[in-house]
Amino acid sequence: MTGDARTIYDGHILKLELLEDKWEVIRHADAVAVLALNDAGEMLLVRQFRRAVDAHTLEAPAGLIDGEESPEAAARRELQEEAGLDGEMRLLTRFYSSPGFCDEQLYVFQATGLRESKLPHDDDEDIEVVWMAPQKVLDGLREGRIVGSATTVAAALYGAQSLAGSAE
Repeated sequence: MTGDARTIYDGHILKLELLEDKWEVIRHADAVAVLALNDAGEMLLVRQFRRAVDAHTLEAPAGLIDGEESPEAAARRELQEEAGLDGEMRLLTRFYSSPGFCDEQLYVFQATGLRESKLPHDDDEDIEVVWMAPQKVLDGLREGRIVGSATTVAAALYGAQSLAGSAE
């Protein structure tokens, strides 16, 4: 990092810095998302209310990486907390959520060999589990019938690509 940085705000999950008295940058913990496909080729989604956008969203299971937790351990924990499932994890990709102003990096994992394995939900989450074909998720996002996130798009794209490749 270059230049002078001044902290404007330091909260629970983010820090806002002013770099070189010009650039507002959010420092944010890295996060994970999980593409979990069942035997019918449907992907696991969670419906939950998101206050920041004042809407219910349909998202791939996702969450922040806690402290020194590895991205894979975080993906496994989120899948257990949000859907009561566990599986073998494979990293598909990672990317910055919005590098124009935020340093958060998102790791997208695929979970296979799904099996029941529950952890308690977070106290602040009211989640409904939904299974849907990845192409229907992409169509719903494109047509505006589904409110999603970057992780939803990434997981659905990988899911649709994976299923198309296995059909050939």
